[in-house]
Amino acid sequence: MTERIHHLLDRWRAEAPQQPFIHLPGGRSLSFAGLGMLTDTAEAELRALQVRPGDRVLVVAENCPEHAALILACSRVGAWSCGVNARMAPAEIDAFAAKADARVLFFTASASRSAAAHARRFAAVDSALPGLQHSPVRPQAQPETGALRDSVAALIFTSGTTGEPKGVMLTHDALIHFARVSGASRALGPQDRSYAFVPMTHIFGLGTVLISSLLAGAQLVMRPQFDPDDLLDALAHHGVSQLQGPPALFSRLMAHLQERGIQQPEAPALRYLYTGAGPLDLALKNRVEAAFGQALHHGYGLSEYAGSVHLTRLGERRADTSAGYAVAEAQVQVTDPATGRPLPLGERGELWIRGRGLMPGYFRDPAATAAVMREGGWYASGDLGEMHADGALFVVGRLKEMIIRSGFNVYPAEVETALNTHPGIQRSAVVGRGVDDGNEEIVAFVELRPGAALDADALQAHLRGLLAPYKRPSHIVALEELPTNTNGKVLKRILKDHALSLTP
Repeated sequence: MTERIHHLLDRWRAEAPQQPFIHLPGGRSLSFAGLGMLTDTAEAELRALQVRPGDRVLVVAENCPEHAALILACSRVGAWSCGVNARMAPAEIDAFAAKADARVLFFTASASRSAAAHARRFAAVDSALPGLQHSPVRPQAQPETGALRDSVAALIFTSGTTGEPKGVMLTHDALIHFARVSGASRALGPQDRSYAFVPMTHIFGLGTVLISSLLAGAQLVMRPQFDPDDLLDALAHHGVSQLQGPPALFSRLMAHLQERGIQQPEAPALRYLYTGAGPLDLALKNRVEAAFGQALHHGYGLSEYAGSVHLTRLGERRADTSAGYAVAEAQVQVTDPATGRPLPLGERGELWIRGRGLMPGYFRDPAATAAVMREGGWYASGDLGEMHADGALFVVGRLKEMIIRSGFNVYPAEVETALNTHPGIQRSAVVGRGVDDGNEEIVAFVELRPGAALDADALQAHLRGLLAPYKRPSHIVALEELPTNTNGKVLKRILKDHALSLTP
């Protein structure tokens, strides 16, 4: 029998039913048996709603045990869970429901005011799951048929930071395979507790946090949103041994520590720090490592691969921002985007990926799938990187974000790295803006550290020692906070619109 993700819970429910799995605010916890009972309830409700194999169940959610139960219950009935973050706008939720051709929508109303507001728009009624509501069944929804029906576990929409989101189909095999890879990379076991605020609506929260912990029997300190004071309390008093999140999390955490005057947070059980789902800045990495006294691990992954394809090694503390080494059964090739030919070590090109975790395609979007798939089963990621002789991968940006100035290629990540070395800058984002001669100029947006003010002349002087003249920004704009999506990725399409409105 093909292994499905709900089998991971079944194992621990049988072997260690009373072992705690999810720890909630206020000291409450849920055992494997408790999550199993929630999953039983969710399964019964899905069957009562006549959810069929191959149907999509859209879950408008912030993290809570009931969302995890729905993911596993969908696996039992053969449906595909499709999580979307409740903090998205109404038009976005409507679009996701239409794109997924959802049979029914669930809303984690008690865990999220945003989810409750969406539930009202859909005339939702109370679910059998505590604190959840669901929409009426959508009779027009058509179940998927064929081989995909039984192999796919979940549908995740790409973040859409630069374009239209697409539904990535993730298979049971890919998710479970990555759970093994992720768990092995950090020696995850029943003794561990991970701080689980990363949304399970994203591959990071679904694969790295939930499914990996289910496989290993590890515990989750689950929270619907990130709260730095709650995190510090969990690190100090609740045995959190693993902390994972996007760079934006660590940036916010470092700002909070600075505001509170905390040099080194109390974290007696912490043994593994990891950041992914975005480019890592060296200045931020150094600050995090100084605060916690241990390595900040890094990796490169994407929704289309059900997790990471490169990871740094446990016990290795690198002085750079490498995404580490290829994981089991994953291949990354640096390719000339114009010719499709592999490039030598050390040269920059587009990252092509293939392996066991690769998606079977975008849901009901053959044109979008064909646009990224290449001969030999390679997926053209649109990311730019270079491979070093030791097998370490360095991701330098996005192909679509590359700026051409005075005939030279400028990689925004390189400019952002230089900006972030300034002591007054918390983080930055760089975009290109077209000018009359067909050239592009560089526009930098900066988020300042607490108490800092923007001195553009001093910042330009700082950059002169770090960047060639053609790489330096023509405009530097301070924002109270960079715009990000619900997964912490900077929304550069918004910044590009902002850049166009600036006075030349």
